[in-house]
Amino acid sequence: MERSTIVRVHEGLHARPATRFVKLAKGFESEVELVKDGKAVSAKSSVKLMLLAVKENQEVTVRANGADAIEAIEALIGYLENPRAGLDDEGEAGEGGPETAAAAPEAAPLAAAPTEGTPKLQGVAASEGVAIGPAFAHFPPEIEGPGRHLQASEIEGELERFRGAVASVQARMDRTLAENNLSAGDRGIVAALRDIAADDSLTGEVERLIKGGDDAISAVIAAASTIAADFSAVDDPYLNARADDVHAVGRQICLVLLGQDEVSLETIPQGAILIADDIGAWDLARAPLKRIGGVVCGHGGATSHIAIIARSHGIPAVLGLGRRVDDLRGAKVVAIDGHTGHVIVDPDEATRADFMRRVDAAAREHGGLKVFKSVTPTRADGTVIEVAANIGSLEEIEAAQEAGAMGVGLFRTELLFMRHMHLPSEDMQAETYSALARAFAPHSVIVRTLDIGGDKPIAGIEFPEEENPFLGWRGIRMCLDRPDIFKRQLRALLRAAVHGNIKVMLPMVSEIAEVTRTRALVDECAAELKAEGVPHASFDLGVMIETPAAVLIAPALAKEVAFFSIGTNDLTQYIMAADRLNPTVAKLNDVTNPAVMSAIELTAKAGVAAGIMVGMCGEAAGRPDLIPAFIGMGLTELSMSPASIQRAKKTIAAMAPER
Repeated sequence: MERSTIVRVHEGLHARPATRFVKLAKGFESEVELVKDGKAVSAKSSVKLMLLAVKENQEVTVRANGADAIEAIEALIGYLENPRAGLDDEGEAGEGGPETAAAAPEAAPLAAAPTEGTPKLQGVAASEGVAIGPAFAHFPPEIEGPGRHLQASEIEGELERFRGAVASVQARMDRTLAENNLSAGDRGIVAALRDIAADDSLTGEVERLIKGGDDAISAVIAAASTIAADFSAVDDPYLNARADDVHAVGRQICLVLLGQDEVSLETIPQGAILIADDIGAWDLARAPLKRIGGVVCGHGGATSHIAIIARSHGIPAVLGLGRRVDDLRGAKVVAIDGHTGHVIVDPDEATRADFMRRVDAAAREHGGLKVFKSVTPTRADGTVIEVAANIGSLEEIEAAQEAGAMGVGLFRTELLFMRHMHLPSEDMQAETYSALARAFAPHSVIVRTLDIGGDKPIAGIEFPEEENPFLGWRGIRMCLDRPDIFKRQLRALLRAAVHGNIKVMLPMVSEIAEVTRTRALVDECAAELKAEGVPHASFDLGVMIETPAAVLIAPALAKEVAFFSIGTNDLTQYIMAADRLNPTVAKLNDVTNPAVMSAIELTAKAGVAAGIMVGMCGEAAGRPDLIPAFIGMGLTELSMSPASIQRAKKTIAAMAPER
């Protein structure tokens, strides 16, 4: 059996989504293949899957042959059509894929430094920030195979030795994955490396070479080099970077075969700059990252796992120095600029002073923002401005609380639906919303009802083929047409309201009837829960202002709801009639365009006149340059990513006149 589909996985089947896809495929007895452009590979091999270089929006075919072929195809097609597949536990950050890294310059030769007399090296700017500290050289000896030809009687024993080494590496990685101090992003990277270690593409090639007479170490080095070369040949910088992962896994297997341990990073001093030709992602993920001041590598680029780990932990990094990294072997002090990709070896006094000033300034800015964690910002008239968080899962609660979020201004419930291969039950939803309400009480939590459409489908809901799903059957339109799904969510929200200040927001509203029909369903659900003796409470009902229609009827809408929340991302797209995912019209997707700002102001005026709360949950809510204008329009709630909260609070505090 076979079935074709368009891949919706964000950025395609890069490392983590490929790993999850393989795990799903291995759960079926059937033989399963993925076909792209006439080339078919096993869906149970992450290496082969990544080398197929499946990108988002490409067409592929899933083939299955076996007793559970129908179930396998349905599950795998559902995965491929899920934009968040493989990314559900990274907290919107972490391992990521190509989307986490911008294009970076190639390594260049020695260049003149801004400070006279101090040379600098130019590498790839892989993780922002500046650092200066003692150099910690990490240059483990290169492993070379003995090149010994096996006798026929030795082959079986060498195969067993190799298999034992692979099992040992996997066990080590499993222990690393079990450690509680590993971040979600780092956990995803280690899981992807573990998958490579067990992949038939690597183990099968090694066993073939051993059966041909090669010793295990030589076979591992040769097989890893062959697969790494395949990754390097793909026209994709992210997949090119996976070559380093294959070499790193091969090295770990060889070390076990040699009975050796990798040179430890445990002794790195506080604030030291880690210098290496290459660092395995597994080794870096296990290192004392809080002690590392910066990273400099000969290998790697902005899309490598080393860069991704460094960025997720706020460690400045410059990679891709090539052989020039050897110039740092004997360095005592190293300064790096992760913005420009500059590395300065043993800087002179003037350069040291300049870097220390920049490091101190960055620390002061970061530390200065921390004081705003517990600040309650107000307007000049004393009105509190609620600075809340946009989140999509319970795993993000801690980051929001640490930032000082005054509640949640947008909880994206679609992620709860997307992370399961079936529609979540009422109990499952009620448990999630209740946990959210308890975590932020007494602050409010605004939960957006299911906001999906043909562009981001979920298992359990069949969407029609649409020319433009952004203008189609999505958001509140779909929910009202599927009361069996919508009522389950509304009942769960009514139950969760017992545990905190739950508010409910409707997406994609374009007419008042959508609000009145929803209210009728809420009343129906409340009556059912009362009859069943299930504890529940009422909640405020509001709308997300993201369509031009909602802006134009805002005065009438304001009489029907308890609050507005302006979604600037989609509002800008619809006002400007410019697809925000289309780079050719990207310049039109500007929230500061007079047309968009006028729409925001019209909405705010209507809400203020009706005496309801007006907030914003689009990305613009966290922009310091726009916050004064939004507050001036009458907005009293701004919701944004946790990383922007403290800076937003500082901006608002600076607006209030001294008393």
